[in-house]
Amino acid sequence: MVLFVYGYCDQRDCFYCPLGENRKNVTDVYANERKVESDEDVITEAKRMDALGTSITGGEPQEAMAKTCRYLSLLKDEFGEDHHTHLYTGITGGRENMRRLSEAGLDEIRFHPPLDLWGDMHGTEWEEILYIAREEGLTPAFEIPGIRAEEEFIEFLDEGAAEFCNINEFEMSQGNFRRMQEKGYELQDGHMSAVEGSKEILDQMGDHERVYFCTSVFKDAAQHRNRLKRMAENIRREFDDVTDDGTLVYGKTWADEQRLKELGVPEEFYTVKSDHVEVAWWLLEEMIAEGDVERGEIVEQYPTVDGQVVERTPLA
Repeated sequence: MVLFVYGYCDQRDCFYCPLGENRKNVTDVYANERKVESDEDVITEAKRMDALGTSITGGEPQEAMAKTCRYLSLLKDEFGEDHHTHLYTGITGGRENMRRLSEAGLDEIRFHPPLDLWGDMHGTEWEEILYIAREEGLTPAFEIPGIRAEEEFIEFLDEGAAEFCNINEFEMSQGNFRRMQEKGYELQDGHMSAVEGSKEILDQMGDHERVYFCTSVFKDAAQHRNRLKRMAENIRREFDDVTDDGTLVYGKTWADEQRLKELGVPEEFYTVKSDHVEVAWWLLEEMIAEGDVERGEIVEQYPTVDGQVVERTPLA
């Protein structure tokens, strides 16, 4: 599960920040796509997808430390120590915050230092916090965008300060597209988000056994799809089909329930809504083809809390 806690970064304004309008400079909390109105919403969303772990992200946790620690405690109490949690942060935080996060149940903390400090972090708070985090029981690591190669990250790994370094493929998004273009970055040919030349960082850093590269395709296609599929399998009704992309497919008709009963449709194959009936798509297709029902459509939608519809296919 992705738990977005806070949208403000008062200490920095990275030109490559990918946050969109509904995340940047807001204090709202989101568990995946669910806006969190109460603590129970976090647990509900985790159960909805059978989450094995939680990735906490957002702006500066200093401003949302109480919330972060509360959610960590809730997740550990509900799901036990096997529920892995990690926090992605752009500030160092200090010893007291490391202790609070560890006591609340955080397993791993991934630091994203400012780009203008890359190569000059030894002897600074960014080196010190790695050792402090480990002393307080956390696994310290780096997570950085693949802007450019930097040998210092390798040095921190070899010195035992950081456990690993995650490199995310450098991307353009709706939130950063204009500023990225102003800096001279361009999209790869035929790609929706990856920046031209973003894999060149692997030429210098990719051979290290504890450097991991996450492509935009993997994040979008694999991680997101797997999350959707877990969610879809958990919430599907008996008549819903789950696609390989993790979407739900069903039929929708404006015939009333009595008509379906007359046609002998078993109750487990449909659900009555306020102004329509949702039914197994293949049954609806057959009923319309036989002239038993006048019209309907096949609906494909995400299993997320907002139920975003991907496609509607009219049947008549």
